[in-house]
Amino acid sequence: MKPEERAAAARAILDVPFFNEVMNELEWAAINGCIHAGLTDDAGRAAHAAEARAIRNFRAKLKFLTEQAKADGKGAPA
Repeated sequence: MKPEERAAAARAILDVPFFNEVMNELEWAAINGCIHAGLTDDAGRAAHAAEARAIRNFRAKLKFLTEQAKADGKGAPA
């Protein structure tokens, strides 16, 4: 897949309102799970925190792919 195609696909995913709504709900559920974990449930808290980080990293990767196409060819000379 060419970089332009990847950027277009990532942009298409980010432009879907339902995707953003679902990702927001998943992220908030993970954060709430982390907040409301039992005092001694360190493993559960860590799992919820890892889930929230994974969701944020996925969104960041999609945003990076959309911005990468704009920046191609504008970097420092090799």
